[in-house]
Amino acid sequence: MKVLLIGGSGFIGSFTAAALVKSGHDVTVFHRGKTSMPEGAEEILGDRKFLQDHQLEFRRQKFDVVVDFVLSSGRQALQLMDTFRGLTSRVVALSSMDVYRAIGVFHGFESGLQELPLTEDSDVRTSRNVYSPEALKNVRTVYGWVDDEYDKIPVEQAVLSDPKLPGTVLRLPMIYGPGDPLHRFHAVLKRMDDGRKQIIFADDVARWRTPRGYVENVAAAISLAATSTQAAGRVYNICEDESFGELDWARKIAASTGWNGKFVILPHDLMPKHLHWPGNTAQHLVASSERIRHELGYRESVPREDAIRSTINWERANPPAQPLTQFDYPAEDEALAQVKATA
Repeated sequence: MKVLLIGGSGFIGSFTAAALVKSGHDVTVFHRGKTSMPEGAEEILGDRKFLQDHQLEFRRQKFDVVVDFVLSSGRQALQLMDTFRGLTSRVVALSSMDVYRAIGVFHGFESGLQELPLTEDSDVRTSRNVYSPEALKNVRTVYGWVDDEYDKIPVEQAVLSDPKLPGTVLRLPMIYGPGDPLHRFHAVLKRMDDGRKQIIFADDVARWRTPRGYVENVAAAISLAATSTQAAGRVYNICEDESFGELDWARKIAASTGWNGKFVILPHDLMPKHLHWPGNTAQHLVASSERIRHELGYRESVPREDAIRSTINWERANPPAQPLTQFDYPAEDEALAQVKATA
């Protein structure tokens, strides 16, 4: 197949391109040229904002499927469908599990706890464009493609409702691995590497469960969905088959590093302010990826232990320029001392 990856040179896209090339597909990446190209792929230089300016090139190339990694809004999705209608057989849109109503409950946009696990048929948010301008500004420091209208729900609606151009929607989890711009392992790993003998968790955060996926495995799922014609018109969750809590993930990192310290669980009210989590942690975000496993035969190729080890190695070699999580060890020691004094 000839596959076009829009914004496909970033964290997830580079692994997806590699997976497609390895499977024998012809891959072209449409990007701004600010990052290196995945090996074995061709490129078209351009800006996502001016996609339609490249229609003649897209027509000449005759791509079988188009995968868009950087869709932010319904307006962008409509532009995508208008651009490629008649030029390709299918569009694949990368979405997010933040479309689910459960995410709205966690963030306080919606009321009432949602039933788990989250499947592709679970309720989506009733509220739209829920993120404040300030929140979007912060998000753009990591994901520059996010626009002021960010919301994946109208993205999905536009891609799945076109009568002439079939679409597929992939709802992604929290993704970890080499290149992770959010450095999801950093907060725990740095404390271990700094020689902390005790690492504290709030009781509610420790047990809060979320869907995750290792980037190479997520990329393999994207590649599979992009090249499977039976995926037309379908929505798929992509995530590991078990959703662990934050403490469980910390224990897995500890096992991989050989850290022999102790995790201490504190009541939420005794946690230092810099470790307070915003959100309703009573709403877990356990998700099911059974549909893509059953319909397309998806299986993870990289075992979790290897994925964790690879991520740790990358995190240690590439710490964030500015720590994304505040580290206030005196405040954490004070909280520990306070618990010991009342024990």
